[in-house]
Amino acid sequence: MKAFTYERARSPAEAAAGAARNPGATFIAGGTNLLDLMKLQIETPTHLIDVNGLALDRIEATPDGGLRIGALVRNTDLAAHERVRRDYGVLSRALLAGASGQLRNKATTAGNLLQRTRCPYFYDTNMPCNKRQPGSGCSAIGGVTRQHAVVGSSEACIATHPSDMAVAMRALDAVVETVKADGMTRRIPIAEFHRLPGDTPHIETSLDRGEFITAVTLPPPLGGRQFYRKVRDRASYAFALVSVAAIVQRDGTGRVALGGVAHKPWRVEAAETDLPRGAKAAMAEILQGARPTHDNAFKLPLAERTLASVLAEARG
Repeated sequence: MKAFTYERARSPAEAAAGAARNPGATFIAGGTNLLDLMKLQIETPTHLIDVNGLALDRIEATPDGGLRIGALVRNTDLAAHERVRRDYGVLSRALLAGASGQLRNKATTAGNLLQRTRCPYFYDTNMPCNKRQPGSGCSAIGGVTRQHAVVGSSEACIATHPSDMAVAMRALDAVVETVKADGMTRRIPIAEFHRLPGDTPHIETSLDRGEFITAVTLPPPLGGRQFYRKVRDRASYAFALVSVAAIVQRDGTGRVALGGVAHKPWRVEAAETDLPRGAKAAMAEILQGARPTHDNAFKLPLAERTLASVLAEARG
C-alpha cells in the first residue's frame, strides 16, 4: 500500500470541495472495496477524505411517501429497516444476498453503488485492463469469460457490475442525490448514474470529479410482489452469474432489472410490456443485441429460466 494523507470531512460540501482540489483524493467510509484495491495498488489515492463523521446515516420518509436513505446507512441496517422490508422487499432481499454479514455491517449505501468490478483481469495488475489503465487493452476479451457481460459490452471492456443492491435500486427507479464542489446539489436518476463501457470503461458513473453522494431516494411504494433471485456458483459470498430483481403486479405487469449480465444494472423498460406474455417474450427484448462468449452463452437461457421461476412464483 502506498503512502497517503488523511483528513476527516466536517460537511458534505467540504468533502466535495476537498476532493475537487486534490486530483488524487478519494472518499472513504466502510472501505470494504477501497482498502482491498489499495492493498493491491489497483487504486493509489494520495489523499483519503473520511466521511464517516457526517450525519448521513438516517432513513427518513419523504413528503410524497417515499424513502430517503442516507449515503452512510450500512447495508445491514437498510436491509433490516421496517419500511424497507414492508414496502421495498426487493431491496431488502438484494442486500441480504450480497457479501457476508460482516461486510454488510460496514458497507454503505453510497459505497455499494460505487463498488468496482470483480473481473479477475482487473484485479491482476500483470494483465492489461482498460478499466485499470486506459488504452492498455482488455485481457478478458479472448480470455476466460464465464463471469463476464453478455449485453451492453464494448470492444474495450466486457466486465460486469457487482452490486446486488444497485440492481434492486434500478428496478425501483431510485434517484441518487449529490453535492458538488461548488456546493450545488444534483439528483441523478439511477438509470443515468452508471455508464456503459464504450471507449472509456474507466469512467464508471456520471459523477463529476469531487462530486459526493449524500443520499438515495426511493419513490412511493409500488406494491405488487417483489423478488430478488440470485443465481451463483455457491450459496453465499459469491457474485451473481445472473440475478433478477422483479416487481410483479396482480395483472402480470411489472418491472425487471438484471444483474451479472452487463457493465451496469440492466433494465429495458420497453420490454416490460411483454411480461404478461411470459419470460421468453420479455427476455427476448431485454437481452436483444446480446454478444455472449463461448464461456458465458449459458447466461442467456439462465436469465430466461430465472425470470420464468420468478413469474411462476408471483402467480402463486
